[in-house]
Amino acid sequence: MEEQTAPHTHGLVLNWAARYDLLAWLLTHGRERELREAIIRLAELETGHDVLDIGCGTGTLAIAATHYVGTTGAVIGIDASPAMIARASRKAKKAAAPATFQVAVAEHLPFPERRFDVVFSTLMLHHLPRKTRMECAKEIGRVLKAGGRVVAVDFGRAKRRGLLAHFHRHGHVEVEEIARLLVDAGLTPTRTGPLGMNDLNFVVAEAPRREAPDPAAGT
Repeated sequence: MEEQTAPHTHGLVLNWAARYDLLAWLLTHGRERELREAIIRLAELETGHDVLDIGCGTGTLAIAATHYVGTTGAVIGIDASPAMIARASRKAKKAAAPATFQVAVAEHLPFPERRFDVVFSTLMLHHLPRKTRMECAKEIGRVLKAGGRVVAVDFGRAKRRGLLAHFHRHGHVEVEEIARLLVDAGLTPTRTGPLGMNDLNFVVAEAPRREAPDPAAGT
């Protein structure tokens, strides 16, 4: 596979792909599959859906999503780390999963407007400074199809000490802030709350089903 160059981003880029899957297993106490299934249920994936996974890491969630969208759908994962993308591509090839991966940043999604039915943002927003989070939210709103949805999952404020608190003490994003970001991007939150695992919270938000009529039209 042709090596991809890391693009410029204001967010934190994780390049330790070889250890990422182990860390995910540790942080979920071995319940990573349960976490993926919970996120996919929130997305309500269907056959034919086009899916984008922002900050896809080593591609585990994107690969799992391919089983739900079938051959008529598409799953694309992006990450700012070439090492993560290389590992994700290898994992997809080994699993014979049709997910595709490319190096890109959350604040400049390289896709046309209204491209995706579902967008995932999983454990990624806390790596971005506030301005970049806002840019990412606007980009999500731009690439979602009418009626499409985003599922955002991230750490809240740690309520206890331990391994999880140690690894994400550098940042968290409260669920209320995620909801506000998506509202400011023109999306409507439909469900929010704890994911039921550690200190993870989720927000599901939808894009408008159709544009509001232009009051100046026809005058």
